[in-house]
Amino acid sequence: MKITVAKQVIRWLGEHGIRHIFGTPSGAWLPYMQAMHKDDDVEFVLVSNEATAGFMACVYAWLKKVPGACYATIGPGATNLSTGVGAALLNRAPVLCFTTEAPRAMIGRTVQMAIDQQKLYEPLTKLTMRLDPDRVYEQMDEAFAHAVSGVPGPVHIGLPEDLAGIEIETHSRPASIKDPLTVDAIPASMLDEMESCLSKARLPVLAIGLGAVRAGCSDTIRIIAEKHQIPVVLTPMAKGMLREDHPAYAGVLFHALSDQVAQTYKQADLIIGVGYDPVEFNYEAWMPNVPLLHIDVKPADIDRSEYPELVNVVGEIPGALERLANMNASGSDWDFDALAVRRKTMFSAFVPQPGRFGPLAVLQSLREKLPEDGIMACDVGAHTHLIGQMWPTPAPYTLLMDNGWSSMGFGVPAAIAAKLCEPNREVVCVTGDGGFLMMAGEMATARRLGLRIIFVVLCDYSLDLIRIKQERKGFDSYGMDLREKTALDEGTLFGVPIINAHDEETYQRALSTAFEEDGPVIIQVLVDSSEYNDLILRPHK
Repeated sequence: MKITVAKQVIRWLGEHGIRHIFGTPSGAWLPYMQAMHKDDDVEFVLVSNEATAGFMACVYAWLKKVPGACYATIGPGATNLSTGVGAALLNRAPVLCFTTEAPRAMIGRTVQMAIDQQKLYEPLTKLTMRLDPDRVYEQMDEAFAHAVSGVPGPVHIGLPEDLAGIEIETHSRPASIKDPLTVDAIPASMLDEMESCLSKARLPVLAIGLGAVRAGCSDTIRIIAEKHQIPVVLTPMAKGMLREDHPAYAGVLFHALSDQVAQTYKQADLIIGVGYDPVEFNYEAWMPNVPLLHIDVKPADIDRSEYPELVNVVGEIPGALERLANMNASGSDWDFDALAVRRKTMFSAFVPQPGRFGPLAVLQSLREKLPEDGIMACDVGAHTHLIGQMWPTPAPYTLLMDNGWSSMGFGVPAAIAAKLCEPNREVVCVTGDGGFLMMAGEMATARRLGLRIIFVVLCDYSLDLIRIKQERKGFDSYGMDLREKTALDEGTLFGVPIINAHDEETYQRALSTAFEEDGPVIIQVLVDSSEYNDLILRPHK
C-alpha cells in the first residue's frame, strides 16, 4: 500500500504517543494538518507566536513523558521557533522540531525567505536532519532515539516544501520507544569508590539537579538524606524533589536569600551532586573547595584546577542511589537542630509584612488558593528568584520554571501547555508585566481553547530584575520603563477577563472570582516591587 509522506509522519507521531503539535502553519504544512484532521490521534494546536510552540513542546515533554512536537515555516517562522527550541535544549526536554525548507531541487539556491536551517539549528539541537522520502520511518526513529537518550533534548527535522505529497510504501508497526533512562550500568569498582567517599565524609551535602528529576528518584533521595543525616540543597528546576518541611531541606541554590542557604553548604566537607546539571548553576559558582562526588549520566563539568578531588559515578542514577540507600548509615556531624533554625529563619523572611502589598503577599495568597497538586508556571524575572525559594513545591513539575534557557515569555505558554496536558488540575501562571507583554497574544490561544488558567501579572511597569542589577552596580536607572503607569482597563483582552488589584482586599476578591471562572482570567496586580531589593541577588559564596 502507498501513503503520502505527510500521512506517514503524522501516523508515526500517533504511534509514539505524541498527541499534540504546536505551531503556526504555512502552505507547505497544510497536507500534514489535513492528515491530522483525518486522524484523531494527533491534534494541531495553533499559537500566536512560533516561540510559544517551542516552549509548549518543552512543557508537553516534561508532563507527558514523551517528546513534544512543534512546527514553523521556512525563514522567519524557523527563526522565531528557535527561541523555544533553545529552551528545550537547555531545559533538557526531548522535542521534535519540524520546519519547512525550500523544495529539494532549490536547496542551496537563493530562494525567498530561505536560509540554511540545518546550520541554524545545529547548535540548538542534539541532531538536525532533512527528511528523505526513502527513509521517513528510519529517520523518525533516529530522531526519537536522539531526543530521549542520555541527556534529553530537541531534534530538528527539515521538511522540503515538495515532500508532503510524495507517495511511499506504508510502514506501520508497534512503536519501539526507547527508555530515556536506559544508560550504561555503573561498574562495581566505581560504586565501591562512591561508598568509600561517603563513608569518610563527616559533613556531606546532597546537591540535587534536574537530572535527578528525570530519573524519578525523589523517594530514594529522601531515604538517603534521612539514613545518613545529610542536608539537601536543590537547583531551582529540581524543586519538589524534597519537601520544604523535611528536616534535611536546606534550600534552593542561587535564588532568594541564597546567602542563608550558603550558611549550610559552606560547612560541607563533601558535595554529592545527584543529576546535577551546570546549565542552571555551575558547581564553581557556589561550592566550597572540597571534594565532589558526582552521580549522573555524564561526567561533571567542573574546573579541575580549582577542584582537583573529583569522583565521577557515571551511568544509571537510580542504581547508584540504591547503593547509597542500602549501605550502612555513615553517620554525620551535622547539627539538624541548627539546620532547622536556619530554615525557619529563611522562610520567616518570606512572610508578608502587615500593611505592605508586594510580591510576597501575592504569592502567599495564591499558594493558599491553589490545591497542592495544582501547577504553577513561572516566567523569568525578579519574581522568579523569589518563587524559586519561597514557593512550596510538593512534587516535581508542579512548578514549571525555565532556569536553563531562562527566556522571558516562558510562563504564559508553559501554563497553556500544562492545562492541555492536565485538564483536571488547576493551573496558574505568575509573570511580570515584561514577560506578559511578550506573550499577550497567547491570551487569544487560551481563550480559543477554553482553558481555565489564572494569569497573575505582577505589575511594576519596569524590568525590575535589571533595575536592581543597575542599582547594585551604581548605574543610573535607564531604559527599564515598559509602558505608561496605567493599568489595563477593566474588561477583556482577546476575550479574556481582566481584573485589577492594588491591595490585599482587591486581590483576594480577584482570586475568588478567578477560581470560579470557566475559562482564562488575567489578574493584573499593582505591587510594591521594592520588596525584591533585600531578598534576591544575595551573595552565595
